[in-house]
Amino acid sequence: MTLLWNPQQPSPMPYDRYRPFQERVPVPVPDGRGWPAARIERAPLWVPVDLRDGNQALAEPMDTPRKRRFFELLVRLGFKEIEVGYPSASRTDFDFVRHLVTDGAVPGDVTPVVFTPARRDLIDRTFEAIEGMERAAVHLYIATSPVWREVVLRRDRAAVRRTVREAAEHMARRASPGVRFQFSPETFNLTEPDFVLELCDGLTELWDASPDRPVTHNLPATVEIATPNVYADQIEYAHRHLARRDSVILSVHPHNDRGTGVACAELAVLAGAQRVEGCLFGNGERTGNVDLVTLALNLFAQGVDPMVDFGDIDAVRATVEECNRLPVHHRHPYAGDLVHTAFSGTHQDAIGKGFEEHARRAEELGVPQSRAPWSVPYLPVDPADLGRSYEAVIRVNSQSGKGGSAYLLRTHHGIDLPERMRPGFARLVQEATDASGREATPKELYDLFRAAYLSQGTDGEVRLESWSVHEEAPGRHRFVCTLRTGDRTGDHEGTGPGALTALADALTGAGHATEILEVTMTGPYAFAECRVGTTTAWGAAEGPAPLAASVGAVLSAVNRAAVR
Repeated sequence: MTLLWNPQQPSPMPYDRYRPFQERVPVPVPDGRGWPAARIERAPLWVPVDLRDGNQALAEPMDTPRKRRFFELLVRLGFKEIEVGYPSASRTDFDFVRHLVTDGAVPGDVTPVVFTPARRDLIDRTFEAIEGMERAAVHLYIATSPVWREVVLRRDRAAVRRTVREAAEHMARRASPGVRFQFSPETFNLTEPDFVLELCDGLTELWDASPDRPVTHNLPATVEIATPNVYADQIEYAHRHLARRDSVILSVHPHNDRGTGVACAELAVLAGAQRVEGCLFGNGERTGNVDLVTLALNLFAQGVDPMVDFGDIDAVRATVEECNRLPVHHRHPYAGDLVHTAFSGTHQDAIGKGFEEHARRAEELGVPQSRAPWSVPYLPVDPADLGRSYEAVIRVNSQSGKGGSAYLLRTHHGIDLPERMRPGFARLVQEATDASGREATPKELYDLFRAAYLSQGTDGEVRLESWSVHEEAPGRHRFVCTLRTGDRTGDHEGTGPGALTALADALTGAGHATEILEVTMTGPYAFAECRVGTTTAWGAAEGPAPLAASVGAVLSAVNRAAVR
């Protein structure tokens, strides 16, 4: 049925080739779902897999020096469990794990994780790599879903079960007391739930898991197949039905094939997951692993301690980019160059007002701005908390309005334009950026302001060659000046209740009918709004004293009115 409000027509794309998730895997819905009403109040155990899963997705895999630098970054950030390699996959990975052992590079409170398939010879190679480590976790995996069993492994459920058990028994024989075990039924999200429980519960028993030596069962969304709520249902079902639950660390490893990896991880934690594997900035095969930076800072933005330190996000990003040889996108959440930047005029105005209110509130509370509660429009977190300066928060291009230009003049040059003056300056900025096709830097804004306003008070058509003012009587001032207009020079004078009204009278006598509407001062800058004949214009000047600056601002307004 065609809806009147939606004129879209059927596409020629062969969507009928693809099956929805409910035709591919049963998803038992837990009675009385708990995850929709849950809240995340504590960070899960974060486990970065950049050195293994992320590394295998790089066109140029990391060598030992790059891996070591990345490992040291992860340690500094506060990660306590780090997947360091797949020792049986390549000589490079094996050598790096040995490097960590022989160089004593692993702190006492950090547990390295190594990855192995369910093959005896590869398990042996893996244990050779970690020999001498005080503590480690060995991560066993095998694909378990029907399509992988039938197409890739060519084994039925019974054969997969035997393979897993034999591998797990061999791991148990090889393990020293400091080794813990982890199991991943790869392609969990496409595997029958009863088979997942059968495999996981069997290993929990075989490895004799206990609360003080738990086993980790890692349930990956190896390739995303459905909306995140479906993954949450799958995780909650496992959370409720896994045997010896107090001896199991329930872990998740979402990928991002549908672009919802972060949502899958967050909903999985709501559903009972205690541990999340991912990569800094989401590097990984296809569309990537889940992004640990975004996940951790999402918690931070909700007032929850992320339990890792991203207080210098630019330094983190620089290290990851160098090690991965991949750029982090300018719009990447929290970390991209432009994520705290507003070009839109309405956004700039809101942010500028938000900063002013934040400063006022901090002063009212008697605390530094860095400790005051944060509530600034369009900025979910204070950029300063991530080690960012405020310089790039507002940038000006042809889409910007009066607020952005005024904000940059104020913050970079101390020029606080009066509210009614801002639209006129914004129009000048827009003309310049429309003509150039690029944004205007703070220096370019100042140069434009100087040319349009300040120079008009000293180099315009109408100039004061000399002037003086004195109070003849209370409330009566006389302004005496030599005025140059083009090539003509003449002496003029005027009177008024104040020095500037006397100046206006002198200008009127010289043929420039002037009425001063407003004069304000901010620091060394004066701003004057004047009606000159039938034209109203703003002027500005910088001077050594308030009166000199104000006189210059009036003269600037007169000259600007003449050219409008």
